[in-house]
Amino acid sequence: MEGMPLDKGLYMPEYIPDHSRLLEGINSLSFQDISYAIASSFLSEDFKNSQIEDIISDSISFDTPIVNIFDNVSILELFHGPTLAFKDFGARFMARTMENVVLGYNKEVNILVATSGDTGSAVAHGFYNVEGVNVIILYPSQKVSYIQEKQLTTLDKNIYALEIDGTFDDCQNLVKEAFADNKLKKSINLSSANSINIARLIPQSFYYFNAYAKLKSHKKIILSVPSGNFGNVTAGLMAKKMGLPIYQFIASTNANKTIPDYLDTNKFIPAKSIKTVSNAMDVGNPSNIRRIVDLYKNIDSLKNDFVSKSFDDDSTMRCVKEIFDKYSYTLDPHSAVGLAGLNYYLDSKDDYEGIFLGTAHPSKFSDIIEPIINTKVHIPKKLREIIDKDKKSTLLNNNYSDFSDYLISNFR
Repeated sequence: MEGMPLDKGLYMPEYIPDHSRLLEGINSLSFQDISYAIASSFLSEDFKNSQIEDIISDSISFDTPIVNIFDNVSILELFHGPTLAFKDFGARFMARTMENVVLGYNKEVNILVATSGDTGSAVAHGFYNVEGVNVIILYPSQKVSYIQEKQLTTLDKNIYALEIDGTFDDCQNLVKEAFADNKLKKSINLSSANSINIARLIPQSFYYFNAYAKLKSHKKIILSVPSGNFGNVTAGLMAKKMGLPIYQFIASTNANKTIPDYLDTNKFIPAKSIKTVSNAMDVGNPSNIRRIVDLYKNIDSLKNDFVSKSFDDDSTMRCVKEIFDKYSYTLDPHSAVGLAGLNYYLDSKDDYEGIFLGTAHPSKFSDIIEPIINTKVHIPKKLREIIDKDKKSTLLNNNYSDFSDYLISNFR
């Protein structure tokens, strides 16, 4: 139930199951069939088959189409869920899983989640009105988009939004401090819904297998993943360890280039996050690099499967404009970073199949996208419905004492 161990490390599965046999006839399997097969290998000791089936049926209920953009480059669209971001997969799976667990509890579970934009809204909507669970969202003040903030702050009931005067890294550090505070945990039952919680990452491996099932090509596959806290690419690397034949992963970052620098120098040096147009990736100290290193044991082995490249805002915006002008396809800034990384490494390699992850619907960043493409971005109905709702949040200083006092006062 705890999202984070007492030693401030990160949970990992005891072993990575081999799903290479799943590839036999995978083209005939549905997304839910694939998801059930993988989920069962992780959950079967703690959940009945019927429970796992229900969790998958409720959480994996929207598709992930692959759309060809040009030549051998396609986008895996992961933004067709309730909050129009890839985080919906992990958040909904985790919510349904935890809902089964808390049924036998006699006290509330309080979920802490730091967000740079999309995680918080996905978790909030996934757990909305779930009995016995409160969700406390920490987001950096004035560092998320207008629509992202609306998604974070317009729910009520069991959802609480905290606007922190700081960065995403500050929000994440407050969550980690809370989990290390034994006195606090004696008073409040805590869990986490960030990608530091392994229950968020397992379901994200499902759509990598589903993407492979959709592909008609027999070329080597290169996947570019827009990366901030590196949870999404960790899930992809876990899928590869399960037997998915991906030739190479590219972790494409914005100006926050802690991991590209780490791969260049073999020295991991956390940095203060830099504000960019791809705000959900503004992370200077990505937690999941620990999991990636654990999967590969040494950095030399990791470099065989994994590269990372950073792109500044000018490169990101050029990519958005070029794809819209040439192919009439609208990218959000994060997906554009993913495409920039893919283009950099493909570089006319016709014998490869290149896929980049579309992690959010462009309408969530219409204030950034519209001036670039000089066209109005269509706002889906599910977003239009929240725009006129009132914001409900509590402003807090970036101070652990204030955060701890808030938790004790409201959830003890």
